Amino acid sequence: MDKSVNPDPWERIAQHLGVDLYLDLQPDPAGSTRGRGARRRHSLASALREAISDGRLGPGTLLPPYRSLAADVGLARGTVAAVYQELIAEGWLVARQGSGTRVADTPRPGVSAPTRSVRQTPTTDHDFGLGQPNPSLFPRADWIAATRRALTDAPDRTFGPGDPQGSERLRNSLAGYLARARGVRTDPAHIVLTTSVLRALELLSRNVFGDVLAVESHGLRFHRAAVERGGTATMPVPVDGDGAAVDRLSDEASAVLLTPSHQYPTGVPLSPSRRARVIEWAGDHDALVVEDDYDGELRYDREPVGALQALNPDVVIYTGSVSKSISPAVRIAWLVLPPRLVEVVRATKGLREPDASIIDQLVLAELIDSGAYDRHIRRSRQYYRRRRDVLTDAFAHAGVTIPGIAAGLHAVIPLPSHDEDTVFDAALRRRFALAKMSQFRHPDTSIDDSSPSGLVVGFGTPPASSYQADVRALVSLVTERV
Repeated sequence: MDKSVNPDPWERIAQHLGVDLYLDLQPDPAGSTRGRGARRRHSLASALREAISDGRLGPGTLLPPYRSLAADVGLARGTVAAVYQELIAEGWLVARQGSGTRVADTPRPGVSAPTRSVRQTPTTDHDFGLGQPNPSLFPRADWIAATRRALTDAPDRTFGPGDPQGSERLRNSLAGYLARARGVRTDPAHIVLTTSVLRALELLSRNVFGDVLAVESHGLRFHRAAVERGGTATMPVPVDGDGAAVDRLSDEASAVLLTPSHQYPTGVPLSPSRRARVIEWAGDHDALVVEDDYDGELRYDREPVGALQALNPDVVIYTGSVSKSISPAVRIAWLVLPPRLVEVVRATKGLREPDASIIDQLVLAELIDSGAYDRHIRRSRQYYRRRRDVLTDAFAHAGVTIPGIAAGLHAVIPLPSHDEDTVFDAALRRRFALAKMSQFRHPDTSIDDSSPSGLVVGFGTPPASSYQADVRALVSLVTERV
């Protein structure tokens, strides 16, 4: 039944009760000669003036209807109506037909305006920041429609305490989607939902990784920091044109963290021979491989690189999120676990996770099941491929070839190692937001002439209105300094 046509009687009642409003009605001082009714009226008027003066009731705040406030403070309806009229006459309140009584937004003598947050002035002129898709691509209409459908169909028990593994509906949807789109071999019982890959790594570092985790020599520092906070040391593995040099994995490591589909930040995929080798290493050493598939869906002009996990689900932990495909504001990530680790991770995660939203999980499931998520991915690929082409064409015309850019949202502009700091410092002076390769280097990584160097830029971030100009400025920055 459409409730907008035949609303629930309790809803009709609630619509007339108004907002909650706390007021401390102080008694008259001793010796006051006012009658009881006058004292109560004076006390209410004073309490309202004080609440407006100290900012508890800001400009535009809707006040309760007469009868609602009268019932709350124990006064006659006529007394409250008289106080409202008094404060309207004094300019504290305004009343308009159909919109109720509100706090006036006109400044009054002796009343300080409420403090408002000040929007920060942008600190960059050219935003090539990393780690996020273009916010204009957020699928607003699809999200709204999916929210309506998901909440309409959800049983009441959905909104009670949830499973530590996350929404069963989303785990079902993800199991099918990851199998179809990324070649992952799993089922809903072996998926644990988290709020981010960072959170997933923190969980694993507590009870799964052991003492030493091998990591790629260049990668995200905050991921390494999360692992180390959990008590696990990290050890670098060199990276070259074929990805991580897994044949150099140490016997000390009980696990290795890789970005095999699109190494971060160099952009190269792990070669087929190395993929097979790392699976063999894990089996021989009773070790684990953690696969961070952070942007595996965003490929442009290469054949899809399937999930490493499919080679042996018993030794690979697969993790990913929607922070690149949809938005980092949507706090949903997942762990696809070997069966023997599910209970360990459930126990480590605990019953509840801060910031996890069952509503968002239901919406994502609806997007996947309806096909809207796939359509959004295809639209995003086309959008970012055009941006990628603008960037690579501009640098090609300047005689600079950009490697490792067949997928993802970032590019590495190669520079000689001795020029990296110089160009990066110039970029900061000219108010560019970007990074340099050395910022991703593990502190224990040895440096030689083969070490990757250059600027790391996110081509998804700049707004559409300035993208062409931002790219021209970036080309100018690099070519005039090298």
